[in-house]
Amino acid sequence: MKKFIFNIALLLITAATFGADVVELKLPKSDIIVVKVMFKNGSICDPSNKAGITNMTASMIAEGGTKTMTSTQIQDYIYPWAASYYASVDKQVSIFTFEVHKDNLEKFYPVMIDLLKNPRFAEDDFNRIKSNQLNYVQEVIRSSSDEEYSKKYLEDFLFRGTNMQHLVEGTVSGVESITLDDIKKQYANFFGSSNMTIGIAGNYSTDFLKKITNDLNGMPVAQSAIPEAGKAHLPKDFEVEIVAKDNALGSAIFAGFPMDITRANDDFAALMVANSWLGEHRKSYSRLYQKIREQRSMNYGDYTYIEWYNNGGGNMLPRPGFPRSSNYFSIWLRPVQTAKGLKGQYPELKDIEIGHAHFAIRMAIREMDQMITKGMNKEDFELTRSFLRSYMKLYAQTPEQQLGYLLDSKFYGRKDWLKEADVLLGNLTVDQVNAAMAKYWQTKCMYIAIITDKTEAVPLARSLRDNLTSSMSYSNVLRGVLTPEIFNEDKLVENYVMKVSNINIIDSNTTFK
Repeated sequence: MKKFIFNIALLLITAATFGADVVELKLPKSDIIVVKVMFKNGSICDPSNKAGITNMTASMIAEGGTKTMTSTQIQDYIYPWAASYYASVDKQVSIFTFEVHKDNLEKFYPVMIDLLKNPRFAEDDFNRIKSNQLNYVQEVIRSSSDEEYSKKYLEDFLFRGTNMQHLVEGTVSGVESITLDDIKKQYANFFGSSNMTIGIAGNYSTDFLKKITNDLNGMPVAQSAIPEAGKAHLPKDFEVEIVAKDNALGSAIFAGFPMDITRANDDFAALMVANSWLGEHRKSYSRLYQKIREQRSMNYGDYTYIEWYNNGGGNMLPRPGFPRSSNYFSIWLRPVQTAKGLKGQYPELKDIEIGHAHFAIRMAIREMDQMITKGMNKEDFELTRSFLRSYMKLYAQTPEQQLGYLLDSKFYGRKDWLKEADVLLGNLTVDQVNAAMAKYWQTKCMYIAIITDKTEAVPLARSLRDNLTSSMSYSNVLRGVLTPEIFNEDKLVENYVMKVSNINIIDSNTTFK
């Protein structure tokens, strides 16, 4: 009994002593007030047998109403003001975002506070939200986009055996096991003032800032300690898992390796330049895009990343709200054609055994290898750095985005990453970029996830495992317009050595269970 009383007293002292961090963005000319409340929890806080519970808890808070109003009543109430709110969950954070015109702030405020402090947690909301989340992990992730599927599967591969492995939305067995009581416990354990950061942007008053800070600091502290994020494993050589499914339209490829650097490190700016030159997201000037898409018409695009990029298929610019301390480098090769697809289109290719996947992987790895070995020259460095310094100004065009990046900065121990990165880029030299590539990048040990058609899986696995020649298969029309230089380079790529130490074929129906 004495120990129990002591623990409660300690929690109260902790809550009183360590209030939530506050990030402010004063915008005197803005009519919109934005509030973001970040909890440092995320899916790493999911118990191993309840994977997906943090995401479901956040959904229950944002979509389930309060103890005095249902979600439908809230939506009807705030509709005339064009106010909005939503939750987003990643591996290490959960964020609730609220936006409202300043003239309606006073009326919207009680709803916002009640959603966070007094969630409804009703059975009907729980059943609806659980059904939607279960449908995602059972069906949607496997059927809606093979590109997103390969990206999420790579994380499962990279972080296997750690709390970073499973989907934010969970696993089938994990979601199925979650009860409403589990949700209430997760809320008490991991959504509290002790792991909270409050962000506010707009033309708000000092009194409002004081009020919201006091009200949210009045939430109980989180009852459980936040676990440390698991680290990705470095494979011995190349390890490949091919996920085979019926009627895949191509081979979607994601590859990567752990990288011990984040925005917290000044070297990150140097890697931004290197990465932009190699494979900037959705940019046609990068080397991989030019080599694989433009010159050889193999797919829609080819990109590289030095941190998690959320919803790359939908977002042209990186979104804030997904900070991570456990990081990795990745290569995204958008779907290339399978043998089945090529043979169906071009009679002249009727005898091929595999499509373009092996060649595309080799080309991407070889380009990166050459880049590390030879480095950037000064002209390419200056052009890429100049582009990035301008391009980054587009990252945060709204108050919501600006505040989001400031919260991310706080996560990484920085004040304003976008401004600090510009300074770092301005002081950067080409020698520093080349040194950073040599220090943090390598091309001998990677995990490769491939989502492909069942007809492609076995011959592709054999080609990768045995390091077979992967000749490019061009249609007669395309072959007739390619230059001798491209054919000469193809000869170098098709026999590029990749030591594959482990390769498995996985039935798509068994993933994320």
